[in-house]
Amino acid sequence: MQNKGLIKLFALLFGLVSIYQLSFTFKNNQIESQAAEFASAKYSDIDRANAEQIRYLDSIGNEEAYNIGVAKFTYNEVKDNSMNLGLDLKGGINVILQISVRDILKGLANNSKDPIFNRALADAETIQLNSQDTYLEAFFKAFDAIKGDTKLASPDIFANRTLSEEVTIDMSDAQVKSVIEAKVDESILAAFEVLRKRIDKFGVTQPNIQRLGNSGRILVELPGAKDVERVKNLLQSTAQLEFWDVYKAEEILGYVLQVNQALAEENASKKVDTTATTESPQDEAQSAIDALTGQIEADTSNTDDVNPLKIVGLGGGPIIATFEAKDQDMILEHLNNPRFRSLLPAEQRYVKFAWEKQERNSELVNLYAIRGNRENVPQLSGAVITDARQSYNQRNQPSVSMQMNAKGARIWEEMTRMAYETQGFIAIVLDGIVYSAPSVTSGPITGGNSEISGSFTVNEAIDLANVLRAGKLPAKADIVQADEVGPSLGQEAIDSGTKSFLIALAFVLVWMVFYYGKAGVFADIALLFNILLIFGVLSGLGAVLTLPGIAGIVLTIGISVDANVLIFERIREEIAKGKAIKEAVKDGFSNALSSILDANITTGLTAIILFVFGTGPIKGFATTLLIGIITSLFTAIYITRLLVDWMVEKGVSLDFSTSITKNLFKNVNINFLRKRKISYVVSAALILISLGSLFTTGLDQGIDFVGGRTYQVRFAQEVSTEEVKSSLNNVLGSAEVKTIGAANQLKISTKFKVDENSAEADEEVQALLFEGLKAFLPDGITYKDFKEGSGEAMIGKMSSSKVSPTIAEDIKAASVWAVLGSLVVVFLYILVRFKRWQFSLGAVAAVFHDVLIVLGIFSLVWKYMPFSMEIDQAFIAAILTVIGYSLNDTVVVFDRIREYVNEHTGWEFNKTINASLNATISRTLNTSLTTLVVLLAMFIFGADSLRGLLFALIVGVVVGTYSSLFIATPIMYDTAKSGDAAESLKRKVEEEAETQEA
Repeated sequence: MQNKGLIKLFALLFGLVSIYQLSFTFKNNQIESQAAEFASAKYSDIDRANAEQIRYLDSIGNEEAYNIGVAKFTYNEVKDNSMNLGLDLKGGINVILQISVRDILKGLANNSKDPIFNRALADAETIQLNSQDTYLEAFFKAFDAIKGDTKLASPDIFANRTLSEEVTIDMSDAQVKSVIEAKVDESILAAFEVLRKRIDKFGVTQPNIQRLGNSGRILVELPGAKDVERVKNLLQSTAQLEFWDVYKAEEILGYVLQVNQALAEENASKKVDTTATTESPQDEAQSAIDALTGQIEADTSNTDDVNPLKIVGLGGGPIIATFEAKDQDMILEHLNNPRFRSLLPAEQRYVKFAWEKQERNSELVNLYAIRGNRENVPQLSGAVITDARQSYNQRNQPSVSMQMNAKGARIWEEMTRMAYETQGFIAIVLDGIVYSAPSVTSGPITGGNSEISGSFTVNEAIDLANVLRAGKLPAKADIVQADEVGPSLGQEAIDSGTKSFLIALAFVLVWMVFYYGKAGVFADIALLFNILLIFGVLSGLGAVLTLPGIAGIVLTIGISVDANVLIFERIREEIAKGKAIKEAVKDGFSNALSSILDANITTGLTAIILFVFGTGPIKGFATTLLIGIITSLFTAIYITRLLVDWMVEKGVSLDFSTSITKNLFKNVNINFLRKRKISYVVSAALILISLGSLFTTGLDQGIDFVGGRTYQVRFAQEVSTEEVKSSLNNVLGSAEVKTIGAANQLKISTKFKVDENSAEADEEVQALLFEGLKAFLPDGITYKDFKEGSGEAMIGKMSSSKVSPTIAEDIKAASVWAVLGSLVVVFLYILVRFKRWQFSLGAVAAVFHDVLIVLGIFSLVWKYMPFSMEIDQAFIAAILTVIGYSLNDTVVVFDRIREYVNEHTGWEFNKTINASLNATISRTLNTSLTTLVVLLAMFIFGADSLRGLLFALIVGVVVGTYSSLFIATPIMYDTAKSGDAAESLKRKVEEEAETQEA
């Protein structure tokens, strides 16, 4: 081998750089552990301890925390250089937010009432469900289909005051579309920046936020976030801050009581003209107040018949009345009913009813009446806020202090002057909720200072201040896909992943020494160095290590071993020919290089496709696989060669085998082609059974493909899935319940409110889940305990996922394209590499064969296996990996066929093929065995969430090994004329030889 000195230098540098990069991870873990201990010692309350840990880490962010020689690093620099752990290893939340393009369009059109415009908005949602169009593209299609003579540049649509400088009435629809596309993109970008600022202030280490194409979707990953509900509220809050004058209770209470009385009379089936009265409105209101007050105090007559609005208490000041929180929707529906609003006097026709922020642990909520106007525009909005910070009010309760700009300060001064003079109140409204409605008792407020108070916790006040500083979202943001993992489950994943990794690694290390003797030690050293490089590169690139990523690294062990096996087997062949050890080593490495490159390139191509189409953890799997392929090639080809050459030059005897394995597979002479008809029949039967099951039983499609919500719940004892399912069906309508891992852990899926993406819908489904499971949980466990996991055993919700139907369709389409794309790419690569379509056909036929059988086995057994076998993105990753593995085996055989055609020109083509298969049988079985053991170790000792993926890989390895021997090569043989194939291959080999000589 030439340039040994340069290779040694590169190996040394790569190793040192990897160690250097990983040292930041070890130091960061040490500092975070110290911070956790400090916070736990200071506070016993978990929430306060978590907040204190973040505060402590923030406080030392710019302090020196690590030095290597003369290089010194602050904690923030250490954190930035350490390895990123994914959601499934660190806990936290991973969401995809859908910015409502519909809301953006309505805003650009000034909430147009044009019927064509609004119908197009509605039709766009239907179109989008059945296509891959973005909402904006679907809106344009819907509008074009129904527009008639209506133009987008109509004054009632986009040629309005808001867009007066960009859209004029003489513009064509095509011109307007271009403007709207730019405006929508600007709004989505603004939303992205607002979310980024909010997240930066949240205090989570190593957050990730990125736009996903032009669909209006934004990916947010917050590994390590412990308060998931807080994160959701932070992300989805539009921060629409408004300041309104409010009615006093006595000004609007009469209307509320009139509605209550009218409903009571309707309930009693009496026809009463509620507009006719012998009393004045004031006297009538007072009579109703006195009557209702007596009913509320007596409580015995306070029924739906006489109090249908279920008024709990009458208010005062700006509070109209108090109600139960659960009745909010019903009450607003009645109060806003047009037939009742006709009772309002003309000056109150624009009144807006709003609820006060509900106090924690309270089931009651207060009602306010806001002085609305024709334009529905507040006197003052949050756009004037220049700064906001968490503070404390006069009662020492958490609040938010705000500073306005000059324009806002002038309006605020005028509003507070009017309130002072009329002894009125000003409501501070955030996202439609009244946070406070203070009176002004000491004259107008100058300077633009204001305060929001309410039943805040410190964290809520901090988050609100951060949100107001970052600004409001230009449109509603719905969570269309979410994955939540509790920190305890993340730690369990780390523990199980590490255990399975070490067991698999130990077996491979021992096996290589057992099979190849001293040479196996060199392969082990190269393998360990390979693992160091993988982790070093992951850390250096800032890539995220996920649980599937660990599976990718474990699979890389098999790839690394395969390269060494190919080399050692070729060296053994050269030694068997009688060559001296030095020459045998040289020729062995040289002859194995082509097979190694072809096998790794095909696997790499499928990994690239997986990286392009995958998201989240699956992208992490592809990343580690790609890095592992590159490092495996370097270590197998160069590091192993350096060690072997060093030993040979010292004169040490190397047999590349042991006394037990020396003669294994030495005189194998199987006529594979003679058995191909039997294999065709067996494979045809397996494929027919698979197709039959797929068309009848089908597959267990996960929420990635159908939409819905999934929760992983742990119980204190074993539970019956049927009993749990029956209980949940009573509250959720329908639910799927499966055991995952231990018998006290269940995976629960439901499509209840699958089309609703709001935070309220998420909370409602989770609350109903708790109600349905309460009978199976320990006594005394609260809803809060359930959401966060209770006690050391973490009883309760461990993780959850959500996928909306729209994004599920996108995931399904991307998965299909990923599989088809990989087949096309591989077909083309093999066609270019071997110059005959028969080789491509054989390889792709074998891949189709493997994929169909894996799908068929999943279809046949998913109902009976004690682990989840859902078809999701992880399964697609497994399918693509099976494709890569199957091709890896097949290409090695094809390379040997091409070599033998050149060496044995007088052989019949069938003899050449059989000899090639027999020559590679040792490598095929050796690699398959080590890969299988590695996967089995992960399957048995690894995380429950990976068992479906690993089962697919295990089946794929077995089927792929079989197909490379009995499907790919025989199909290639049967579709080519022997003479033509042999001559073509011979010419190809000769051309390559001439090119190399030239």
